[in-house]
Amino acid sequence: MLGKRAEKEETPPFIPSAVIDVQNLTKRYGDVTVVNDLSFKVHRGTTVALLGGNGAGKTTTISMLMGVLLPTSGSIRVLGENMIRDRFRIMHRINFSSPYVDMPKRLSVRQNLMFFARLFGLKKPRDRIAELVNDLQLKDFLKRPVGTLSAGQKTRVSVAKALINRPDILFLDEPTASLDPDTADWLRSYLEDYQRQSGAAIMLASHNMAEVERLCDHVLMMKNGQIVDNGTPEGLLERYGRTNMEEVFLDIARDRQKIEPDNLPEFNNGGQGHE
Repeated sequence: MLGKRAEKEETPPFIPSAVIDVQNLTKRYGDVTVVNDLSFKVHRGTTVALLGGNGAGKTTTISMLMGVLLPTSGSIRVLGENMIRDRFRIMHRINFSSPYVDMPKRLSVRQNLMFFARLFGLKKPRDRIAELVNDLQLKDFLKRPVGTLSAGQKTRVSVAKALINRPDILFLDEPTASLDPDTADWLRSYLEDYQRQSGAAIMLASHNMAEVERLCDHVLMMKNGQIVDNGTPEGLLERYGRTNMEEVFLDIARDRQKIEPDNLPEFNNGGQGHE
């Protein structure tokens, strides 16, 4: 019996191709519509950027995808499960990082990581923490309270927390904020390696357009709660006749005309298509 149970526990969980499937997602607060009829898919092993200016609806959208907010209408399937109804069945398979969300400031870095490791039910939390401390270079401030860290150090700890459970889906909000260019480049490479090794899907919210161009397979451009354009970074650059994504972002934010006023392309997440 023990052998059979151990074998069952070690069987990798099923991961569908479309790890996020959103249909007609809407969120209203009274008469105000914050997110308006979004539909898209995110596939395994890809990185999708959710971009838009302040108030575009990005944070609300991600909060619904993570099960933190309930939508007014529409459906969300995450890892094949109904996120609205069954979110507690999949919460241990996703994670989130943001330099703007504080961890307990009086706890040390080690204590924080141990807390989250136990929250996610890790069997060998010390081994996983040691691995992340080495990978993300946290050793020099491991015993310090999080509240005493620099902004860049907190960002690295936040990423460590987000990877503690080896998530199948990783939500990243400004993952390289407050990092110097060298450390930011190193962290992007680390995230790329993690994705290649794990097959995880990443959903990225960032105002660093060079980061978007480097990391992302597909981009969703939001404005006033709606997806107003989408495509690969290369496709968007061509469509708007621009040389970088910052110029594309400004074109969309300021309602400038595309070079070719074609119809909004179907979101296929880097050519993988809808299922």
